Amino acid sequence: MPRVSWKKAKCLFGVLRADNRLAIDLMKRRQFIHQSAWVSAGLWASPSAIAGIAKSFPVVRTAPADRKFTSKAVEAAIQSFHRRFPGSEQAWLFENCFPNTLDTTVDHGTREGKPDTYVITGDIDAMWLRDSSAQVWPYLPFIGQDQPLHQLIQGVIHRQAFFILKDPYANAFYKDESKVSEWKHTDLTDMKPGVHERKWEIDSLCYPIRLCYGYWKAGGDLKVFDREWQMAMLQVVQTFEAQQRMQDKGPYTFQRQTAWATDGVPLAGYGYPTRKIGLIHSMFRPSDDATIFPFLIPSNYFALVSLKQLIQLLKLAPDVDPALKNQIHTIAARLQQSLEQALRIHGTIQHPTFGRVIPYEIDGFGNASFMDDANVPSLLSLPYLGAFHPTDPVYLSTRAMVWSEQNPFYFSGKAGSGIGGPHVGLDYIWPMSITMRALTSSDDQEIVSCLQTLQRSHAGTGFMHESFHKDNPATFTRKWFAWANTLYGELLWKLFQEKPALIA
Repeated sequence: MPRVSWKKAKCLFGVLRADNRLAIDLMKRRQFIHQSAWVSAGLWASPSAIAGIAKSFPVVRTAPADRKFTSKAVEAAIQSFHRRFPGSEQAWLFENCFPNTLDTTVDHGTREGKPDTYVITGDIDAMWLRDSSAQVWPYLPFIGQDQPLHQLIQGVIHRQAFFILKDPYANAFYKDESKVSEWKHTDLTDMKPGVHERKWEIDSLCYPIRLCYGYWKAGGDLKVFDREWQMAMLQVVQTFEAQQRMQDKGPYTFQRQTAWATDGVPLAGYGYPTRKIGLIHSMFRPSDDATIFPFLIPSNYFALVSLKQLIQLLKLAPDVDPALKNQIHTIAARLQQSLEQALRIHGTIQHPTFGRVIPYEIDGFGNASFMDDANVPSLLSLPYLGAFHPTDPVYLSTRAMVWSEQNPFYFSGKAGSGIGGPHVGLDYIWPMSITMRALTSSDDQEIVSCLQTLQRSHAGTGFMHESFHKDNPATFTRKWFAWANTLYGELLWKLFQEKPALIA
């Protein structure tokens, strides 16, 4: 996730500090929400509310005239939710959170005659390959009912291919190439025009493939997989192969002039030593924090899933250049075989308490970290990404480990329990981890518990945040974080369709 300046961080941590209200009953909590200072917090308010919203919940969603994009299909889903749960807090939260990416973060147009969509994360004007993919992912089921939405997601795919061709090692970009990154003068790496940040993360190249595969499965047309896209996929597999580092260290190095240790890579920017075992090195986690051991296991599992999906997509893609497709396929198949073998040998490890589990990071020499981070790919999220079956015994042992005090970034307090990470510091729980726990659970009681914690965590704002303090949800970071909002909306819509009784 993006790193903010200290000045901005102080502001974010200080937003909406208030007394802990977790002990009050639902009616009093609704009254508290209604009385909160919505306008002073920078949120839009209106004396009128759309049909179905209880009067005790103010309208905090972006005003219709100010929304970046409106999908008729998504709006219909919101109305369906309100009709099923009229006047409920969950319906109010769904309306605020589910369309937040469309309402506030997309810039949709054309480039070279093709749809083009630039998607920012929220309060930072830059497009992360990971975040942008995850932010629009929940809208894929609606593209068959909504041609403008269909084209908007086509535009995300085209824009991501364009960015990958610019620099496959960068994690975040600007639409305006003349914009100078705040990291330009602190980062010792090859910063190209239009690059916001150049932290090499395996998942940055996996997420665009996942989006493309989901787009195709949802009924998307194949013409989006054009020559530019295929050239970008060649960059993806060549980068993966280079970062196996079987022959040399590869072309990527990164150092940052900073006192923040998780923002830099040691040993001249190449990271700590590894034994060459066929896994892909990742210098950074999906949190944008530096890895300790460069073999980030959740990301390597994600890469394996993505390679399988890419191979399937290549069979369907237009034959703009058969030699190009064959080259991509050859490298992808070789990588798939290598990763399967390496993960079979090194992808699980014995834990002293939980038995056979999946480690978070390893170095190939026998060293490993037993932890998890809230950002996806995480160990918790592996079934969500298609890497493990949710009932797999090794996954279940791993799940128990990461949702316990054996995970140094698991926090439990008055406000709830969940996983955080080094990115915002100790004692801060990320709602994303709680949402992911529910998305990967088949236990109804566990899901309800997650919903209740998430419902308590928004601190009267009506939106999810990057993180909140374990003892007080009113102490949170990033009031505008679209990925957390949309992921939460994805969970509610999934339950609405499959287990609506859990929402009531």
